Amino acid sequence: MMDNTSFGAKSQDSVSTIGSATSLADARSAQNDGSEASAYRRNRWTFGIGTIGRDMLYTLISMFLIAYLTNVADLPDATLAWVVGVWVALRIFDAVTDPLMGMIVDNTRSRWGKHKPWILFGALTSGLITLLFFANLGLTGAAYVVTFAVIFFFWSATYSLNDIAYWSYVPALSQDQKQRENIGAKARIFALIGTFFVVAGIVPITGALGGDDEQRGYFLFAIIIVVVLWLGQSVTLLGVREPKLTSERETTSFREFVTAIVKNDQLLWIAIAMGLFMIGYITTTSFGLFYFQYVYGNESMFMVFSVVLGVSQIASLLVFPYVAKRLPRRTVYLLATALVVAGYVLFFFAPTDTMIVIGIAGVLIFVGQAAIQLLMLLCLADTVDYGHWKLGKRNDSVTFSLQPFIYKAGGAIGTGIVGFTAIITGLNDATYGEDLLTGGDLTVFKLAMFGLPLVFIAVGYLIYHFKYRIDETKYAQIHADLLSRGEIQQTS
Repeated sequence: MMDNTSFGAKSQDSVSTIGSATSLADARSAQNDGSEASAYRRNRWTFGIGTIGRDMLYTLISMFLIAYLTNVADLPDATLAWVVGVWVALRIFDAVTDPLMGMIVDNTRSRWGKHKPWILFGALTSGLITLLFFANLGLTGAAYVVTFAVIFFFWSATYSLNDIAYWSYVPALSQDQKQRENIGAKARIFALIGTFFVVAGIVPITGALGGDDEQRGYFLFAIIIVVVLWLGQSVTLLGVREPKLTSERETTSFREFVTAIVKNDQLLWIAIAMGLFMIGYITTTSFGLFYFQYVYGNESMFMVFSVVLGVSQIASLLVFPYVAKRLPRRTVYLLATALVVAGYVLFFFAPTDTMIVIGIAGVLIFVGQAAIQLLMLLCLADTVDYGHWKLGKRNDSVTFSLQPFIYKAGGAIGTGIVGFTAIITGLNDATYGEDLLTGGDLTVFKLAMFGLPLVFIAVGYLIYHFKYRIDETKYAQIHADLLSRGEIQQTS
């Protein structure tokens, strides 16, 4: 006969054991939630700070190397034409190979993860190679063109490895769209601080450092930028803690790499839209210094305009998370594009005897531009989850390799437009302070700086509007489905 007292005691023990296990599980869950929350707060800052020097370096090359070659290196028209041609060709070639570098990052296995080794390698090597652009090598003609091609090729390759590994961290740091918006917004703010420092400081700082020797001023300025790059990247490397969102998986084969890009239709559409926008944006900004030298007629006002640029972009990113809480992303993109279009039209017709209209146009353009670039970063992050959901494999670095591809292709086309416009309108032979653009040359310049970019930006928006389908509702469905399939882990 069973002892009821004993049975009751055992039942109580079982209940106690289950209760203890449940309490332990809850305690562990709470501990994990606290750890994840702490990592998120830490990563928002340590990830963002790392991009200050990166964007200083990129801005120096993408926006001002062409001005250096034209105004400081004083290349003849024939040499400049070859250099511009080499630049465009290498940027396109490098852009095409970026997805392969994304596959290299995705297939990396180390005790530090797959991102950090390439962030470190890319920062060290691209920084050193940058100095060669501004070193006085004493070369001319064909020797200069060949040397420039070699330096540019290795700079692009090493910077790409850093860029792909860095930005593909975004979807790895959080699965929550709002957290990604905050991480991305802070990173873009720090990036703009770096960009703003170079844009505003390029004229006064190189002048102060070099005096009458402009080449020396650029070289010393490049050294400062490289040091800031290494310090900022050290903060990211030492400070970022990557949460475990997915289980370890097998490496990506070449066939899977091709599939991850070709069959991710949303990735392709947002890449095209992003590429068209960047062609327009980079073309306009690359003309900036020339505009104030040879259209407005006062180079020193470029720094004033740069202040407008920096403040407008940072303000846009500061308010972005609050706007995104209240409006869907599609509406935000439409409003941002409307601001950019209005700014371009106003800038085209702005008089050159006052900064007021130019300043208002700049505010409209750069407030909208900053929001659009952040939206595109977030859209890319969402296509990582979409590709995982559709294809059964998560390839964040391969996916984000299209970002430098887009920037390089856009930069190559933009640089080509600027370089050949400088030759066609006579800017390469012009003397600052003596020659201003007039008549047909001025019309060609303004169409190249504002007309063409406006067309690219408008077409990019239309592609996004009609072809990109991952809105907030669709993303929530994708995330829930991946959770139910056990392919991602729930995070707080």
